Amino acid sequence: MTFRRTALALLGVGLCACSPRGARAPAGAEAAGGPAPASTCSAGQSPFAEAEARSRMPVDQAEAPRSTAVLIRHATIMTAAHRRYEPGFLLMKGGAIAAVGAGDGPAPEAGAVVVDAQGKFVTPGIIDPHSHIGVYPSPQTAGHDDGNELTDPVTAGLRAEHSFWPQDPAIERAVAGGVTTLGVLPGSGNLVGGRGVVVHLSPRQGARAMRFPGAPEILKMACGENPKRVYGGMKRSPTTRMGNVRALREAFIKAQKYTRDWVEWTDRQGKPAPAKKPDDKGGPDSKPPDRDLGLETLAQVLRGEILVEWHCYQADDMLAALQVADEFGFKVRAFHHALEAYKIRDVLARENVAIATWDDWWGFKMEAYDGVPENLALFTEAGGRAALHSDSPIAGQVLNQAAGKALAAGRAAGVKLDDDDALRWLTANPAWVLGIDDQVGTLETGKRADVAVWSDNPLSTYARAELVYVDGHLVFDRAHPGAPWSDFELGVRGMTARETDR
Repeated sequence: MTFRRTALALLGVGLCACSPRGARAPAGAEAAGGPAPASTCSAGQSPFAEAEARSRMPVDQAEAPRSTAVLIRHATIMTAAHRRYEPGFLLMKGGAIAAVGAGDGPAPEAGAVVVDAQGKFVTPGIIDPHSHIGVYPSPQTAGHDDGNELTDPVTAGLRAEHSFWPQDPAIERAVAGGVTTLGVLPGSGNLVGGRGVVVHLSPRQGARAMRFPGAPEILKMACGENPKRVYGGMKRSPTTRMGNVRALREAFIKAQKYTRDWVEWTDRQGKPAPAKKPDDKGGPDSKPPDRDLGLETLAQVLRGEILVEWHCYQADDMLAALQVADEFGFKVRAFHHALEAYKIRDVLARENVAIATWDDWWGFKMEAYDGVPENLALFTEAGGRAALHSDSPIAGQVLNQAAGKALAAGRAAGVKLDDDDALRWLTANPAWVLGIDDQVGTLETGKRADVAVWSDNPLSTYARAELVYVDGHLVFDRAHPGAPWSDFELGVRGMTARETDR
């Protein structure tokens, strides 16, 4: 979406026939100045387009370091794009993948870094589509508890970016696990928790500077036990699943009215003032409607300009969520956690709704009771787009091992999967969930050079990420860790091995 060019076009159901359900601008269109999705609705320039654009405008900071050309040779290249080169090479130049293929590759240019990766494996950087790193940072204290705004069941106007702490020590630990991108989300205590933020894991001074360039906006929603438990405990609505659904429907009905009010006001601008009537709403200079950050966000969901990431465990809750989405004409991008997705995998695959889930977490509450380790494999077998997520700063360090476990469980159940399927659970599919698959997720020429070099097959329990690159810049070197990313690590990193062992 290009806010400076796009008409308001936040048109809800019942207003007029707009873009198809779920339509959105291509990933990166905003950064490139591309057009918004076509709409048959007529509306003037968005009256809050400038404010929306400014809400994402970065504060001037030091530029990210420029990357030197890097040629990785003699490695097993796992592209996650249904191709494997063994041995192969990968050339990174200008922050992008310049070439990838079999053999030794081109002769290195002057000044290029050449990495002999004999016996090692190269993959795209891991993308974790569901993380709370930065909004629930380490160390865990009340002062750092910034993930859930538990003051109202619908807090769509919030942005996780405004809680994200770029000095969270968990960020560097995730990178050490081969992770290069995070989808950072608010917590799941609310029906609508607020906007998430997609961050690129390169050290920067502020959260805004870590935003993944061109990533679309994402919205965290939740269903099932969490909202009814939180607000039931406060003796206020919702206290039941039916209360959850009612509250969501009411919120989107308000968003439809909010949209109509803005469109009507916008359409009057630039037109001659009509003859005055007792019930006149005003001419072109009349006062605009009051802004509401929450309804603005939900209006963009109705338009398909924000990707919906919905926390749901049970199959029936996911079906109820799809009914709400269908009623109001928007698309669910992915169900997160989704432990019972295997029960309705045909429905989700048909609707092109992805899942972001764990390898084998289950049983920690009632709605997680029917989780099975074959979930990812069964969903993939049905043609669905499955991704692994962490939801934990600890699990986020070993997502590669989670993929290996899920692959083994699927194969044991008779599902025919290869290593590429499991790798895509970590890279290509979560990239699609976050709307950045045109930029990252596979090792292909022209994509961003987000790359991990592993000591062994990354699906092995014994594999460790040895080198990690973001935009072709080396951000982690296991052999030479360098200075810590966080002030909280300065004292620990400065200790001798003997002191650390005490």
